[in-house]
Amino acid sequence: MDICLGNGAGMSKHSGKLVVESVVEDGRKFRPSDWIERISTTLASFGPDHRLHYAESVKPGVVNGEKCLVVDQSLQDTNPAAYDYIMSFVRSNRLRTHEDNEA
Repeated sequence: MDICLGNGAGMSKHSGKLVVESVVEDGRKFRPSDWIERISTTLASFGPDHRLHYAESVKPGVVNGEKCLVVDQSLQDTNPAAYDYIMSFVRSNRLRTHEDNEA
């Protein structure tokens, strides 16, 4: 598995990453196509360089050449409301997920 993510976050009782694919359980591509950016920017912030910086806990990633949302499991500890929102979105839209403890 080819994963491009950037630097990792600190350890917590929840470790590893959850990878959310842009594919529904039945194999169809999920729309709208910019959903990953929409969710990622909710926890992003602007840096001193006036550029958007994604949070280490929720950001776009590329797995096997496909864009996905990468959620650090530590988000359950640091921002449970955000984690619950993302997981509710994933369940209600029946998106494919898998855990990756090496990311």
